Amino acid sequence: MPNATPTSGTAPFPWEDRPTQPSPHLLWRYSGNPIIGRDHLPTSNSVFNSAVVPFGDRLAGVFRCDDRARKQCLHVGFSDDGIRWDLRQDEIKFASQAKGVRYHAGYDPRVVFIDDRYWVQWCNLDHGPTIGLAWTQDFEAFHQLDNAFLPFNRNGVLFPRTFDGEYVMLSRPSDNGHTPFGDIWLSRSPDLTYWGRHRWVMRPTGGWQSTKVGAGPTPIETEAGWLLIYHGVSTSCNGMVYSFGAALLDLDQPWVVRARAWEYLMCPREIYECVGDVPNVVFPCAALTDADGERLAIYYGAADTVTGLAFGYLPEIIDWVQRTSVV
Repeated sequence: MPNATPTSGTAPFPWEDRPTQPSPHLLWRYSGNPIIGRDHLPTSNSVFNSAVVPFGDRLAGVFRCDDRARKQCLHVGFSDDGIRWDLRQDEIKFASQAKGVRYHAGYDPRVVFIDDRYWVQWCNLDHGPTIGLAWTQDFEAFHQLDNAFLPFNRNGVLFPRTFDGEYVMLSRPSDNGHTPFGDIWLSRSPDLTYWGRHRWVMRPTGGWQSTKVGAGPTPIETEAGWLLIYHGVSTSCNGMVYSFGAALLDLDQPWVVRARAWEYLMCPREIYECVGDVPNVVFPCAALTDADGERLAIYYGAADTVTGLAFGYLPEIIDWVQRTSVV
């Protein structure tokens, strides 16, 4: 298996050089994909749609590990190179919870570091899907807050800093089913408990994103704007197809879309992306940049079954978004 290349920082950064043949698009897949198989844990049916962050001199993350009863579970994991992962066999048990809130099952987590702690956002099943929030400082003890929104909602993604003292989150209001629709919205909060000042961000436009769109990894702050990697869904004669693309949001008013590429960055085409519990899905939940802000590594779920890794160069992607924008 190819080795990951660490950055000059303390945390590792997974990397594999762009292949020469065949000539890839802006992103190329890790040659050892999938990096996490469906049987990674003795109890797992699948491991996918998970989030990772730098944590000291290694990487840590919260992983969606559906068990063999098909319960949607969240597990902690660690890695010394970003490719080989050690996942805890026991699902997350919260050390504390807001009064009256519950955690029945969870899926599609994201993780972001803000101030002095790591914030976990996930789809919490509490009278239907909504956005669960919790924090940890050591990936050992997790503390759950009140759900951010009423059911039904998915794809809650926090920005990595505050705006005028307020936390900002993207989400996709939805229904209780497989959600054959959906726009991205933005909400703000002074304390991560009370959410309001909702702003519409973007809707499906056609083609690969004609059915619904949803935020992916934590937005990346660049001089050109917030790089938002998001998934888009089209409905074909064989069902829904999940791909992902990119947009640039305004640095100060992140509900304003400054540029949005018409084409996708990645669509399902490899066997592990097209065959699984939910065929034809690539679903990004985490993105890492190197110490120089040049290289990008994206963790994505494949066919709702396994975890893949893809690479690209951040300046190339930003330039492509700006050149091909339909905004």
